[in-house]
Amino acid sequence: MAELKPMALRIFHETIAAIDIPAAMQSKLRVSGGVLECADARFDLRAFATVKVVALGKAARAMVRGLAEILPAEFALEGIAVLPAGEAATPATAHPRASQLHYFFAGHPTPDEQSWRAAEAILDLLQGCDARTLVFFLLSGGGSALMELPLDAAISLADVQQMHRALVACGAPIDSINTVRKHLSAVKGGRLAVAAGAATKITLAVSDVPAGKESALASGPTIADPTTLADFLRVVEQYGLREKLPASVRQYIERSAVPETPKDAHEAFANAHFSLILGRDDLFHPAHRFAEACGCVTCCDNTTDDWPVERAADYLLQQLADLRRANPGRYVAVIADGEVSSPVTGDGTGGRNSAFVLACVPKIAGRPIAVLSAGTDGIDGNSRAAGAVADGDTLGRGKDAGLDSVDAFRRSDAYTYFARLGDAIVTGPTGNNLRDLRILLAAPTS
Repeated sequence: MAELKPMALRIFHETIAAIDIPAAMQSKLRVSGGVLECADARFDLRAFATVKVVALGKAARAMVRGLAEILPAEFALEGIAVLPAGEAATPATAHPRASQLHYFFAGHPTPDEQSWRAAEAILDLLQGCDARTLVFFLLSGGGSALMELPLDAAISLADVQQMHRALVACGAPIDSINTVRKHLSAVKGGRLAVAAGAATKITLAVSDVPAGKESALASGPTIADPTTLADFLRVVEQYGLREKLPASVRQYIERSAVPETPKDAHEAFANAHFSLILGRDDLFHPAHRFAEACGCVTCCDNTTDDWPVERAADYLLQQLADLRRANPGRYVAVIADGEVSSPVTGDGTGGRNSAFVLACVPKIAGRPIAVLSAGTDGIDGNSRAAGAVADGDTLGRGKDAGLDSVDAFRRSDAYTYFARLGDAIVTGPTGNNLRDLRILLAAPTS
């Protein structure tokens, strides 16, 4: 059993190392003779007087570098990049041309003053766009907090922060959370596309949201919003948010002042294009490959997206047991992605990944199994870790250290539990942001 945790960690770290955003961009975009090919669309760059860039999210630095390496040198890059505040201390590895952009380092998971200023700066940048302007929007996860500005001037930054904390803690899936964000924001739910007017808009995305729900990525600032005002009100009621929202937001809702978000028919989307650079498969494929290289019979499963933590743990452990039973004498691995739902029920430190692993600890006690769950961005909730890893010995080691797994789970304090045992996974910001990755391993049956 001792070999399983190191094996899980090796698969995770090798998977993260294999995600190369600039290389992925170069494989999806090509420039020849002044013509940019992106998916099925072609753009004559010579038709544009100005090229502007808005890079937003945890992968913004790598995406800016990728774009700088693709565009011909005669096209100056003018624009704004918004990254998590923690990346301000990270040595810049961007292309020299990327230094032409103005950088904001903003708050996550809660917006801060830089998030507000970044939103204002982006709206100012887009104000002068016309039909001879080409705008690249480089989007990745985390953008919902990194850029924010409310529609209603009566809503303060402190109000926005209270709202975001309530949303993150309410247990709603990400698309429901973003339904609320989009309807209250001046820069989400397609409103950046509207702000860019007649410009040609190309959105390139590194996605951490479920396939088919790309409008949830960074709260869909450049995509026509499929959610409605009725959806917004339903989420507010379903998750008991009304009493948790600040007074200014409640008043905005109660006076029926919340407008509908821009839809497909809006003229702003007539010349807007979206291309996925990296998504779920780009996480599954290397993880599957590295698990097999470790000698594991491996299957990938994305069934548990948005499931409650306990239900997801039971399901994936059953998948692992079934795979082990079908392959006697072999190591087996189940690879899963996506976000599980983990409402905050205490004042501890942790996030959904460490909570998932903690939920598994009593279920795998004494068994030859290891479980790892971590965010590919290097961040798990309000902790300094990406996630955690455990095996069949973890429960006993925790008890020996005076730790109670059930109590830690109840207090939302999973990070503290695993940090005390040396099993928190700390990577720092990775510059990537696909989906959460879960790796479940089992040793051969005798």
